[in-house]
Amino acid sequence: VQILYKKLLYIFMSTLFYQEFSKILILFCFSIFLASLILFFSYRFSTYNPDAEKVSAYECGFDPYEDARNVFDVRFYLVAILFIIFDLEAVYFFPWCVSLSFLSSDGLWGMIDFIAELIAGYIYAWEVGALEWK
Repeated sequence: VQILYKKLLYIFMSTLFYQEFSKILILFCFSIFLASLILFFSYRFSTYNPDAEKVSAYECGFDPYEDARNVFDVRFYLVAILFIIFDLEAVYFFPWCVSLSFLSSDGLWGMIDFIAELIAGYIYAWEVGALEWK
Protein backbone atom coordinates (compact mmCIF):
# COMPACT_ATOMS: atom_id res chain seq x y z
CA VAL A 1 0.00 0.00 0.00
CA GLN A 2 2.86 2.36 0.84
CA ILE A 3 4.50 1.76 -2.54
CA LEU A 4 1.23 2.37 -4.37
CA TYR A 5 0.75 5.59 -2.43
CA LYS A 6 4.25 6.77 -3.35
CA LYS A 7 3.71 5.91 -7.03
CA LEU A 8 0.40 7.79 -7.12
CA LEU A 9 1.94 10.76 -5.35
CA TYR A 10 4.84 10.77 -7.84
CA ILE A 11 2.45 10.58 -10.80
CA PHE A 12 0.34 13.40 -9.40
CA MET A 13 3.32 15.62 -8.66
CA SER A 14 4.89 15.06 -12.05
CA THR A 15 1.81 15.90 -14.06
CA LEU A 16 1.41 19.12 -15.95
CA PHE A 17 -1.61 19.99 -13.85
CA TYR A 18 0.38 19.99 -10.64
CA GLN A 19 3.31 21.84 -12.15
CA GLU A 20 1.21 24.58 -13.71
CA PHE A 21 -1.60 25.08 -11.25
CA SER A 22 0.01 24.36 -7.90
CA LYS A 23 1.27 27.93 -7.64
CA ILE A 24 -2.19 29.27 -8.35
CA LEU A 25 -3.70 26.97 -5.75
CA ILE A 26 -1.13 28.08 -3.17
CA LEU A 27 -1.81 31.74 -3.97
CA PHE A 28 -5.56 31.17 -3.74
CA CYS A 29 -5.25 29.44 -0.35
CA PHE A 30 -2.96 32.20 0.91
CA SER A 31 -5.37 34.92 -0.23
CA ILE A 32 -8.32 33.21 1.49
CA PHE A 33 -6.25 32.86 4.67
CA LEU A 34 -5.09 36.49 4.55
CA ALA A 35 -8.60 37.83 3.91
CA SER A 36 -9.97 35.78 6.81
CA LEU A 37 -7.18 36.97 9.07
CA ILE A 38 -7.75 40.64 8.21
CA LEU A 39 -11.50 40.27 8.67
CA PHE A 40 -11.03 38.58 12.03
CA PHE A 41 -8.64 41.23 13.34
CA SER A 42 -10.80 44.09 12.10
CA TYR A 43 -13.80 42.77 14.04
CA ARG A 44 -11.76 41.74 17.05
CA PHE A 45 -9.81 44.95 17.65
CA SER A 46 -12.04 47.67 16.21
CA THR A 47 -13.90 49.99 18.53
CA TYR A 48 -17.22 51.67 18.07
CA ASN A 49 -17.28 55.00 19.89
CA PRO A 50 -19.77 57.43 18.39
CA ASP A 51 -19.17 60.93 19.69
CA ALA A 52 -20.53 64.36 18.87
CA GLU A 53 -17.88 64.97 16.23
CA LYS A 54 -18.65 61.78 14.34
CA VAL A 55 -22.41 62.24 14.28
CA SER A 56 -22.33 65.97 13.52
CA ALA A 57 -22.93 67.63 10.15
CA TYR A 58 -20.73 66.87 7.18
CA GLU A 59 -17.89 69.11 6.04
CA CYS A 60 -20.23 71.00 3.76
CA GLY A 61 -22.24 72.16 6.77
CA PHE A 62 -25.52 70.48 5.89
CA ASP A 63 -27.15 68.27 8.45
CA PRO A 64 -27.86 64.78 7.12
CA TYR A 65 -31.59 64.78 6.44
CA GLU A 66 -31.93 61.13 5.44
CA ASP A 67 -30.27 57.84 6.07
CA ALA A 68 -27.47 57.05 3.65
CA ARG A 69 -28.85 53.56 3.10
CA ASN A 70 -31.98 54.68 1.25
CA VAL A 71 -33.18 52.97 -1.88
CA PHE A 72 -31.20 54.23 -4.84
CA ASP A 73 -32.96 54.84 -8.13
CA VAL A 74 -32.24 52.10 -10.66
CA ARG A 75 -31.94 54.61 -13.47
CA PHE A 76 -28.54 55.72 -12.17
CA TYR A 77 -27.27 52.16 -12.50
CA LEU A 78 -28.86 51.79 -15.91
CA VAL A 79 -27.24 54.95 -17.21
CA ALA A 80 -23.89 53.84 -15.79
CA ILE A 81 -24.15 50.43 -17.44
CA LEU A 82 -25.17 51.96 -20.77
CA PHE A 83 -22.29 54.40 -20.53
CA ILE A 84 -19.84 51.56 -19.97
CA ILE A 85 -21.25 49.55 -22.86
CA PHE A 86 -21.24 52.42 -25.34
CA ASP A 87 -17.97 53.88 -24.09
CA LEU A 88 -16.03 50.63 -24.40
CA GLU A 89 -16.45 50.80 -28.13
CA ALA A 90 -13.43 53.09 -28.15
CA VAL A 91 -11.34 50.19 -26.88
CA TYR A 92 -12.15 48.40 -30.13
CA PHE A 93 -12.16 51.41 -32.46
CA PHE A 94 -8.71 52.84 -31.70
CA PRO A 95 -6.65 49.68 -32.35
CA TRP A 96 -8.75 48.95 -35.40
CA CYS A 97 -8.07 52.42 -36.79
CA VAL A 98 -4.35 52.08 -36.18
CA SER A 99 -4.08 48.67 -37.83
CA LEU A 100 -6.60 49.22 -40.61
CA SER A 101 -3.94 49.35 -43.34
CA PHE A 102 -2.63 45.93 -42.26
CA LEU A 103 -6.03 44.19 -42.13
CA SER A 104 -7.74 42.31 -44.90
CA SER A 105 -11.34 42.83 -45.90
CA ASP A 106 -12.37 40.50 -43.06
CA GLY A 107 -11.17 43.13 -40.57
CA LEU A 108 -13.24 45.78 -42.30
CA TRP A 109 -16.39 43.66 -42.40
CA GLY A 110 -15.86 42.54 -38.81
CA MET A 111 -15.82 46.15 -37.67
CA ILE A 112 -18.83 47.00 -39.83
CA ASP A 113 -20.66 44.13 -38.12
CA PHE A 114 -19.55 45.47 -34.72
CA ILE A 115 -20.78 48.96 -35.56
CA ALA A 116 -24.11 47.58 -36.80
CA GLU A 117 -24.61 45.63 -33.58
CA LEU A 118 -23.67 48.71 -31.57
CA ILE A 119 -26.18 50.85 -33.44
CA ALA A 120 -28.86 48.16 -33.02
CA GLY A 121 -28.20 48.14 -29.26
CA TYR A 122 -28.40 51.93 -29.12
CA ILE A 123 -31.70 51.96 -31.03
CA TYR A 124 -33.09 49.26 -28.74
CA ALA A 125 -32.09 51.22 -25.62
CA TRP A 126 -33.68 54.32 -27.11
CA GLU A 127 -36.92 52.51 -28.02
CA VAL A 128 -37.24 50.88 -24.62
CA GLY A 129 -36.84 54.28 -22.97
CA ALA A 130 -33.66 53.50 -21.10
CA LEU A 131 -32.15 56.82 -22.17
CA GLU A 132 -35.10 58.94 -21.02
CA TRP A 133 -35.09 60.53 -17.59
CA LYS A 134 -38.60 61.13 -16.33
